[in-house]
Amino acid sequence: MIAKLNEKKSYPWIVVGLLWFVALLNYLDRQMLSTMKSAMMDDIPELAKAENFGLLMAVFLWIYALMSPVSGIIADRFNRKRIIIGSLFIWSGVTMAMGYATTFNQIYILRGIMGFSEAFYIPAALSLIADYHQEKTRSFAIAIHTTGIYLGQALGGFGATISKYFSWHFSFHSVGLFGVLYSIILIFFIQEKKTYFLDTTKKSSIGNEFRQMFKGLGMLFGNISFWVLLFYFSAPSLPGWAAKNWLPTLFTETLHLDMSLAGPIATVTISMSSFFGVLIGGAISDRWVMKHLKGRIYTSAIGLFLTIPALFLFGYCCDITAIVFGAVLFGLGFGIYDTNNMPILCQFVAPRYRATGYGIMNFAGISAGAVITEFLGKAADNGGMRHVFVLLLFVVFTAIVLQLASLHPKTIDMIDESEATGFQSKKETNLEIK
Repeated sequence: MIAKLNEKKSYPWIVVGLLWFVALLNYLDRQMLSTMKSAMMDDIPELAKAENFGLLMAVFLWIYALMSPVSGIIADRFNRKRIIIGSLFIWSGVTMAMGYATTFNQIYILRGIMGFSEAFYIPAALSLIADYHQEKTRSFAIAIHTTGIYLGQALGGFGATISKYFSWHFSFHSVGLFGVLYSIILIFFIQEKKTYFLDTTKKSSIGNEFRQMFKGLGMLFGNISFWVLLFYFSAPSLPGWAAKNWLPTLFTETLHLDMSLAGPIATVTISMSSFFGVLIGGAISDRWVMKHLKGRIYTSAIGLFLTIPALFLFGYCCDITAIVFGAVLFGLGFGIYDTNNMPILCQFVAPRYRATGYGIMNFAGISAGAVITEFLGKAADNGGMRHVFVLLLFVVFTAIVLQLASLHPKTIDMIDESEATGFQSKKETNLEIK
């Protein structure tokens, strides 16, 4: 069945469609907890304290962050199909198990396992899509995949609503079971595709694998542009994760709404705006980069700039219309920015290092998210959450200026360098725009 599908010209888009559902589950499973705090407090009273809830969110982020570079290295060296399916199966099983949890410690441990398993998905999936889609369709293909992420985030906002009519246990059980079943279906429909291959003439050993790993890391960290991308990816993660994990709480405090209403308003507004933002950003970026090598960079910067007035509105407005408008603006801008991160990375990093590079970027971004999540938990207990959102706009502005001033791509799609060890390129030429 895989062989027949792989022969079709449309198969690269079929891959995107198959992974779209995985992306949806990736964010739905992690996001559900952020709006079910009130429903779970009766059974797990420790969740009543905002600082404890912040720790619960942060343990996922810290483990996810620490595993991201490892998952990227593994995805560059091994079969990404197996990594994707295994990751989905494990985190879905964990989601089911969370429905049986009875103590804070159990939830805490399960969130840590979820962070471990989910970390393997994004670097493998994005690098696989980048290999199936070249210069003219890369941003839009990743944009479609990313809409699954934002729809999953939006649906996660209904966790509290479902819990209100059924139970929080049912929410975890049903979503987790769907993911387990879908991981089995993927075995028969998805196929790996490498634009490079390992040199199998050399004897494989643990020592050799470590040498290859450190040489690959040296290639990345020896690239100044990668350091700029690392900051540019991590700085916006501060407001990005703050919005994902704490905006429902901010809405309840500022607008005096019940969480069963504030959760969907906050998550759906941002997620649906981001849904359209990634499509807009992907389409514009693919066209702009064919005319100007910095087209993707300019598109990304425009999107990120839209989040600045949104952060101001979150901090200083108490009117529902203004705050919802800010959420729409934030989601739209963040979506335009988000869909261009991997395509921009492809302009500076060769295919065999892209999953590793994105994994390291994930580490930096998620670490920033973990810090801000814990910090906002303490700020929420002291009533200072709104001021933190305002301060974050200065971080975003700095990232935009640094990116525009420092990144100067020479090609749309960087190819492997001949001196890189352990790999041989299947691609011989670079598409350049003069």
